[in-house]
Amino acid sequence: MYLSENDLSRLANDCKMDYTAFVEAWCRWVPLDRARERLSLREKSNFDCIFWNKGCTVYEARPLQCRAFPFWDSVVCSEQAWNTAGKGCPGINSGEYYDGEKIDGFIRHMADEPVIERKRAVNTAAAFGGI
Repeated sequence: MYLSENDLSRLANDCKMDYTAFVEAWCRWVPLDRARERLSLREKSNFDCIFWNKGCTVYEARPLQCRAFPFWDSVVCSEQAWNTAGKGCPGINSGEYYDGEKIDGFIRHMADEPVIERKRAVNTAAAFGGI
């Protein structure tokens, strides 16, 4: 789950931690490409969010990416993708109805609130096969 500055601030406040302590305890940097990486919440060994325990334990402070689910491009791209996601999400096809305008609003909000990225430290020896 990638985090924006707003997400990080909400989560750190909810956990009563400062920014740096929260990042060290609950986050990891995920390589995006050879030059950049993004800040993400850690996952459990089964890839569930670290804050998932029979429900979201930080629900009121959950990241925008979570608040926008299931209206992710990968889920709304086709009926098949929607139905597949619905097998693991009890709210799909039975939760509150959202019209296209509301869904577009979620998608626009995600585009307007970029996730945290930084330059990736490059291990030159590893990049050249350990030479």
